[in-house]
Amino acid sequence: MIHIVRETHDTPETVAHRLERAGGINRLGEANYRAVWGWNRLAWIGGKFEDRDEHGALLRERIELRLEPKYPAVNRWHIERWIPPEVYGSPRAWYAQTIERENGISVPALGPYPSRGEYEHCFTLEGPSCQFVQLTPTIAEHIARAIEWSRKFPRSAKKRRLYDREQREERLYEAWAYDLLDDSVPAFHKQPFVTVA
Repeated sequence: MIHIVRETHDTPETVAHRLERAGGINRLGEANYRAVWGWNRLAWIGGKFEDRDEHGALLRERIELRLEPKYPAVNRWHIERWIPPEVYGSPRAWYAQTIERENGISVPALGPYPSRGEYEHCFTLEGPSCQFVQLTPTIAEHIARAIEWSRKFPRSAKKRRLYDREQREERLYEAWAYDLLDDSVPAFHKQPFVTVA
């Protein structure tokens, strides 16, 4: 028998309150932001699964939906933001885009249609060297406020600034490269210079 042992943590109430205050509530009366522990956050994944014993020997293959950890960083806190269901399109479009077939069996790879919306990943709380950082109400509120602040600026303007910067850098590089090449070639490509009057 396989026993899965995992570390779980409930979100501190003070953190949940500060996230609600920073990001508001959605149309379902729930907070727009939430903090979840990596091992606690499970998501539906559909497909072909291989179950193996402790020695790696194949026990069975199954095509099914399973609840699996959503984030690879399972021992970290994650901040998520609520996304309304219409962002995912209609249920028909959802299944058309997510259905996979294995051995003639259809399975929705991302699980059932999120009719109540879904919380999506915004931020993994960890240090610069990927070390663990403890979640505090102040950190949680700061992250939610920073995300909300950034949403005030249209993506098209941000994209335009990015493209403009890249084009500027490309022009500067080309000018530098041409100057370098011009300096390495002798004047008149070693041809005698004659003045014609």
